Amino acid sequence: MVPVHAACALLSLAPLLVLGVPPIWTQPEQVHLSYPGKCLNLLPLPHVFSFRDTFPPPLLCNANQYPGHMTLGFFFTGVPGSMVVTWTTFNKTESKVEYGLLGGRLFEMSAKGDATLFVDWGEEKRKMFIHRVSLTGLKPAASYAYHCGSDVGWSDVFFFTALNDSTSFSPRFALYGDLGNENPQSLARLQKETQLGMYDVILHIGDFAYDMHEDNARIGDEFMRQIQSIAAYVPYMTCPGNHEATYNFSNYRNRFSMPGNTESLWYSWNLGSAHIISLSTEVYFYLEFGLELLFKQYEWLRKDLEEANKPENRAVRPWIITMGHRPMYCSDDDQDDCTTFDSKVCKRQNPIPPGLEDLFYRYGVDLELWAHEHTYERLWPVYSDKVCNGSKEQPYVNPKAPVHIITGSAGCRERTDRFNPNPKDWSAFRSTDYGYTRMQVVNASHLYLEQVSDDEYGKVIDSIWVVKDKHGFSAWF
Repeated sequence: MVPVHAACALLSLAPLLVLGVPPIWTQPEQVHLSYPGKCLNLLPLPHVFSFRDTFPPPLLCNANQYPGHMTLGFFFTGVPGSMVVTWTTFNKTESKVEYGLLGGRLFEMSAKGDATLFVDWGEEKRKMFIHRVSLTGLKPAASYAYHCGSDVGWSDVFFFTALNDSTSFSPRFALYGDLGNENPQSLARLQKETQLGMYDVILHIGDFAYDMHEDNARIGDEFMRQIQSIAAYVPYMTCPGNHEATYNFSNYRNRFSMPGNTESLWYSWNLGSAHIISLSTEVYFYLEFGLELLFKQYEWLRKDLEEANKPENRAVRPWIITMGHRPMYCSDDDQDDCTTFDSKVCKRQNPIPPGLEDLFYRYGVDLELWAHEHTYERLWPVYSDKVCNGSKEQPYVNPKAPVHIITGSAGCRERTDRFNPNPKDWSAFRSTDYGYTRMQVVNASHLYLEQVSDDEYGKVIDSIWVVKDKHGFSAWF
């Protein structure tokens, strides 16, 4: 006879046996959103990139397939009324998103995509499937509830607001770089503020997890789980940093779903009255992956800026904002590239390979966002190492050069950096507090920035208004 306690134990398991609870390897996780763009399925990618055979081959770009974690992304020619949902499973499953207008009938619509196999290049050669599904026909600025997965496992229910494609929209951003699994000081505050609806977009300006490839990419998995509580609700737009470089940036290139056909390395997109460009500063430092990448990005940047500066485009989206990981300037006391007079990203004195400062100045870039240094630093408007304020009383009203913000203190295992006690004249404000930056592109002439200190429990420790009566190269004179 079966003992009573054993029988009770078996009965307690009966619902699990009947329902067939899906094993964890079919369960969606690491969900994130991004705004899609036109994405070409290019077979001859080795002609676009110069990847060595000893490193993982490049992905094939497919606008409907972006498995892994859920994220959101934009593109310059973007697709109105669309959103990309990305997530990860560890077995191959169907890729499906069910969704509906928030407050309406739940999951009344559905869309399917595909899964791509990602094999990490670590010793274990761990496999995972990155799922990408494009949602189309969304109503601008409408809120939707959704979940993703398949009949063998569904994610939690999340919600998002569809892209507001109006040029009069005033989008709100949180921006930061250098956020890790260990010591993610700012994460909890960002999670709460995102779910309170304070942000329309997140900009993560390089350096994720510390590092995504470690422990055979399990650190990357854990990081993507951590940011799901942000990235599954708002578009999580990214650029690569130096901590993504292992195995030729393979974890970064596979896990995220930014627009374009460059595996998230560089792209651009529009929001409100801003044209936003994401770029890779790492092409200046990891030349073993191909010097041609540097020249291809530079030529793409030139063409993108030229298009954005056409009178009909600059009239409706006058703000041009760039985001890249390693700064042109900084006053940290660590001998990084940005502490030198002619940094590799600037390249004033030796223009081969070409740097970015002259290019951005020539096309009237208004604001340049950076990270890498584990500090916050706001610069006066600066060009060629010289301060170019609008006026002594109002330096950011009609500035005569781009404004630079360094925001790399979100929190990671490397802690914060120290500053040089004798900064150059272009350094306006500095803080070693953990924290992140908020930005709002208010309208065609006004842009607001503020720095949040997590050390001081969310206190705003710095803020500026950038005000411009005109944009473009002519605005400097």
